[in-house]
Amino acid sequence: MELLSALSLGELALSFSRVPLFPVFDLSYFIVSILYLKYEPGAVELSRRHPMASWLCAMLHCFGSYILADLLLGEPPVDYFSNNSSILLASAVWYLIFFCPLDLFYKCVCFLPVKLIFVAMKEVVRVRKIAVGIHHAHHHYHHGWFVMIATGWVKGSGVALMSNFEQLLRGVWKPETNEILHMSFPTKASLYGAILFTLQQTRWLPVSKASLIFIFTMFMVSCKVFLMATHSHSSPFDVLEGYICPVLFGSAWGSDHHHDNHGGSQGGSGPGPSHSALPTKSKEELSEGSRKKKTKKAD
Repeated sequence: MELLSALSLGELALSFSRVPLFPVFDLSYFIVSILYLKYEPGAVELSRRHPMASWLCAMLHCFGSYILADLLLGEPPVDYFSNNSSILLASAVWYLIFFCPLDLFYKCVCFLPVKLIFVAMKEVVRVRKIAVGIHHAHHHYHHGWFVMIATGWVKGSGVALMSNFEQLLRGVWKPETNEILHMSFPTKASLYGAILFTLQQTRWLPVSKASLIFIFTMFMVSCKVFLMATHSHSSPFDVLEGYICPVLFGSAWGSDHHHDNHGGSQGGSGPGPSHSALPTKSKEELSEGSRKKKTKKAD
């Protein structure tokens, strides 16, 4: 029975890895990506005043990962734009989300149960892109582990790593929103997934690629759907990073807020420095007063 269950799981994973992404899964990916663009402040006004700039931002949200991966591997960054079907499909989604009468299309895809389905299907595309990106990088650099990890990472992170450049197209400059400084859950998961797929590609992880795609996709789908359904901004990696990062780096990864609170708590609960500053100031005032008294006596 265990052998039969293992065979059935392997066949399920193999069948799942062969499911074509176009057009259904790619459509979901485009819808969710352009929805995130519309959530950005000023994106709707930009689409009315500068529709060409808005369209370019939408294309970056949909195809930014391909552009970054091509740049890393020394290939033409506009190569994917030769895929006319994907460009037309993404452009149609952009037009419907921003310009559909009465925002009917936007309201339909934003309905939470429908949106959760699209989010789950987007994660299927994300994991497949990570696996394909690492396979592509391995073809060029057989022993370049870091090249494979970087390519898989940018394939999965999408436009997140290009957020500052995308903001420039919208006339916004916010360097403090750099994704590398403040990694979101998809960016971290793409990095960890790229490491796993690199280990599998180099035969250090004894599991088939189809099984790894299936397992990691189920993990990503479960996490993203749960986080969106509960409107949570936390990360499933927070607990693990809370234990490991202080040991390796002395602090938690991406814990800027923690550092601010920690500094504030030191200022609030550490009366020693504040009290030590007060006596120093009072001594200076006393010495100043004694000097004034001496000058008066001299006069």
